[in-house]
Amino acid sequence: MTQAAIRKLVADSVSKALEAQAATMANTDNTNENIGKGETHVARKCSYKDNYTEDCKVKFATGTLTEESLSWWNSFAQPIGIEEAYKITWSEFKKLLIKKYCPRTEVKKMEDEFYNLTVKGNDLKTYVRRFQELAVLCPTMVPNSEKLMEVFIGGLPRNIEGNVTASKPQTLEEAITIT
Repeated sequence: MTQAAIRKLVADSVSKALEAQAATMANTDNTNENIGKGETHVARKCSYKDNYTEDCKVKFATGTLTEESLSWWNSFAQPIGIEEAYKITWSEFKKLLIKKYCPRTEVKKMEDEFYNLTVKGNDLKTYVRRFQELAVLCPTMVPNSEKLMEVFIGGLPRNIEGNVTASKPQTLEEAITIT
Protein backbone atom coordinates (compact mmCIF):
# COMPACT_ATOMS: atom_id res chain seq x y z
CA MET A 1 0.00 0.00 0.00
CA THR A 2 1.48 3.35 -1.02
CA GLN A 3 1.74 6.39 1.20
CA ALA A 4 -0.80 8.12 -1.03
CA ALA A 5 -3.23 5.21 -0.62
CA ILE A 6 -2.73 5.25 3.14
CA ARG A 7 -3.30 9.01 3.28
CA LYS A 8 -6.47 8.65 1.19
CA LEU A 9 -7.70 5.86 3.46
CA VAL A 10 -7.09 8.02 6.54
CA ALA A 11 -8.72 11.07 4.91
CA ASP A 12 -11.76 9.01 3.90
CA SER A 13 -12.05 7.60 7.43
CA VAL A 14 -11.82 11.05 8.96
CA SER A 15 -14.40 12.35 6.50
CA LYS A 16 -16.84 9.57 7.40
CA ALA A 17 -16.27 10.10 11.12
CA LEU A 18 -16.84 13.84 10.80
CA GLU A 19 -20.02 13.31 8.80
CA ALA A 20 -21.32 10.82 11.37
CA GLN A 21 -20.45 13.21 14.20
CA ALA A 22 -22.20 16.08 12.40
CA ALA A 23 -25.32 13.97 11.92
CA THR A 24 -25.30 12.94 15.58
CA MET A 25 -24.95 16.52 16.73
CA ALA A 26 -27.31 18.07 14.15
CA ASN A 27 -30.03 18.70 16.71
CA THR A 28 -27.70 19.88 19.47
CA ASP A 29 -28.04 23.57 20.28
CA ASN A 30 -24.74 24.35 21.97
CA THR A 31 -23.85 28.02 21.94
CA ASN A 32 -20.87 30.04 23.10
CA GLU A 33 -22.61 31.16 26.28
CA ASN A 34 -22.84 27.53 27.43
CA ILE A 35 -19.06 27.30 27.81
CA GLY A 36 -18.19 27.35 31.48
CA LYS A 37 -21.77 26.59 32.60
CA GLY A 38 -21.33 22.85 32.74
CA GLU A 39 -22.55 22.26 29.19
CA THR A 40 -20.37 21.18 26.32
CA HIS A 41 -19.67 23.29 23.27
CA VAL A 42 -19.58 21.74 19.84
CA ALA A 43 -19.07 23.78 16.70
CA ARG A 44 -21.57 23.31 13.90
CA LYS A 45 -21.03 26.29 11.61
CA CYS A 46 -19.51 24.35 8.73
CA SER A 47 -20.82 21.40 6.84
CA TYR A 48 -17.89 19.14 6.09
CA LYS A 49 -19.23 17.74 2.88
CA ASP A 50 -20.46 21.01 1.38
CA ASN A 51 -18.14 23.67 2.76
CA TYR A 52 -14.75 22.12 3.33
CA THR A 53 -12.16 24.86 3.24
CA GLU A 54 -8.79 25.29 4.86
CA ASP A 55 -10.19 27.77 7.38
CA CYS A 56 -12.84 25.28 8.55
CA LYS A 57 -10.39 22.51 9.50
CA VAL A 58 -10.16 23.64 13.12
CA LYS A 59 -13.96 23.87 13.39
CA PHE A 60 -14.39 20.38 11.98
CA ALA A 61 -11.70 18.87 14.18
CA THR A 62 -12.91 20.52 17.39
CA GLY A 63 -16.46 19.42 16.56
CA THR A 64 -15.34 15.82 16.99
CA LEU A 65 -13.63 16.28 20.36
CA THR A 66 -15.16 14.56 23.39
CA GLU A 67 -14.57 14.25 27.12
CA GLU A 68 -11.10 15.41 28.22
CA SER A 69 -10.10 16.74 24.82
CA LEU A 70 -13.32 18.78 24.55
CA SER A 71 -12.70 20.25 28.00
CA TRP A 72 -9.14 21.09 26.93
CA TRP A 73 -10.42 22.86 23.80
CA ASN A 74 -13.09 24.74 25.78
CA SER A 75 -10.48 25.95 28.27
CA PHE A 76 -8.37 27.19 25.35
CA ALA A 77 -11.31 28.89 23.58
CA GLN A 78 -13.13 30.43 26.55
CA PRO A 79 -10.68 33.24 27.39
CA ILE A 80 -10.35 34.45 23.80
CA GLY A 81 -13.79 33.58 22.48
CA ILE A 82 -14.72 30.76 20.15
CA GLU A 83 -14.53 32.84 16.96
CA GLU A 84 -10.97 33.92 17.79
CA ALA A 85 -10.05 30.35 18.71
CA TYR A 86 -11.28 29.18 15.29
CA LYS A 87 -8.92 31.66 13.65
CA ILE A 88 -5.82 29.72 14.66
CA THR A 89 -4.23 27.92 11.75
CA TRP A 90 -4.44 24.19 11.27
CA SER A 91 -0.71 24.00 11.88
CA GLU A 92 -1.04 25.88 15.19
CA PHE A 93 -3.93 23.62 16.22
CA LYS A 94 -1.89 20.49 15.48
CA LYS A 95 1.02 21.89 17.51
CA LEU A 96 -1.30 22.52 20.46
CA LEU A 97 -2.67 18.97 20.25
CA ILE A 98 0.77 17.44 19.95
CA LYS A 99 2.04 19.45 22.91
CA LYS A 100 -0.93 18.35 25.01
CA TYR A 101 -1.41 14.73 23.93
CA CYS A 102 1.86 13.56 22.37
CA PRO A 103 4.60 13.87 24.97
CA ARG A 104 8.08 13.67 23.49
CA THR A 105 8.72 10.43 25.39
CA GLU A 106 5.78 8.73 23.61
CA VAL A 107 6.84 10.06 20.22
CA LYS A 108 10.37 8.77 20.90
CA LYS A 109 8.96 5.31 21.71
CA MET A 110 7.11 5.23 18.38
CA GLU A 111 10.20 6.39 16.51
CA ASP A 112 12.30 3.70 18.19
CA GLU A 113 9.68 1.07 17.38
CA PHE A 114 9.58 2.26 13.76
CA TYR A 115 13.33 1.92 13.26
CA ASN A 116 13.62 -1.35 15.21
CA LEU A 117 10.51 -3.08 13.87
CA THR A 118 11.18 -6.58 12.57
CA VAL A 119 9.16 -9.59 11.53
CA LYS A 120 8.38 -11.83 14.50
CA GLY A 121 8.45 -15.47 13.44
CA ASN A 122 6.77 -15.70 10.05
CA ASP A 123 4.06 -13.13 10.78
CA LEU A 124 4.52 -10.86 7.77
CA LYS A 125 0.94 -9.54 7.90
CA THR A 126 1.39 -8.12 11.40
CA TYR A 127 4.76 -6.61 10.40
CA VAL A 128 3.32 -4.94 7.29
CA ARG A 129 0.28 -3.62 9.18
CA ARG A 130 2.34 -2.18 12.05
CA PHE A 131 4.93 -0.71 9.68
CA GLN A 132 2.18 1.08 7.74
CA GLU A 133 0.61 2.35 10.99
CA LEU A 134 3.93 3.71 12.21
CA ALA A 135 4.68 5.24 8.81
CA VAL A 136 1.43 7.21 9.07
CA LEU A 137 1.97 8.13 12.73
CA CYS A 138 5.58 9.18 12.13
CA PRO A 139 5.47 10.83 8.68
CA THR A 140 8.62 12.86 9.26
CA MET A 141 10.71 9.84 10.24
CA VAL A 142 11.94 9.22 6.71
CA PRO A 143 12.78 11.93 4.17
CA ASN A 144 11.44 10.13 1.10
CA SER A 145 9.81 6.97 -0.24
CA GLU A 146 13.20 5.41 -1.02
CA LYS A 147 14.26 5.66 2.62
CA LEU A 148 10.84 4.35 3.69
CA MET A 149 11.36 1.26 1.52
CA GLU A 150 14.85 0.83 2.93
CA VAL A 151 13.53 0.84 6.52
CA PHE A 152 10.72 -1.59 5.56
CA ILE A 153 13.09 -4.02 3.83
CA GLY A 154 15.57 -3.75 6.72
CA GLY A 155 12.97 -5.21 9.10
CA LEU A 156 12.46 -8.34 7.02
CA PRO A 157 14.17 -11.68 7.72
CA ARG A 158 17.50 -11.97 5.82
CA ASN A 159 16.26 -14.49 3.23
CA ILE A 160 13.20 -12.39 2.37
CA GLU A 161 15.20 -9.15 2.54
CA GLY A 162 17.62 -10.49 -0.08
CA ASN A 163 14.81 -11.56 -2.42
CA VAL A 164 12.99 -8.23 -2.11
CA THR A 165 16.19 -6.23 -2.62
CA ALA A 166 17.12 -8.32 -5.67
CA SER A 167 13.70 -7.61 -7.19
CA LYS A 168 14.49 -3.86 -7.09
CA PRO A 169 11.03 -2.58 -6.11
CA GLN A 170 10.29 1.03 -7.06
CA THR A 171 7.65 1.69 -4.39
CA LEU A 172 6.80 0.54 -0.89
CA GLU A 173 3.68 -1.10 -2.30
CA GLU A 174 5.83 -3.16 -4.69
CA ALA A 175 8.16 -4.15 -1.83
CA ILE A 176 5.15 -5.26 0.24
CA THR A 177 3.74 -7.27 -2.68
CA ILE A 178 7.09 -8.98 -3.28
CA THR A 179 7.34 -9.75 0.44
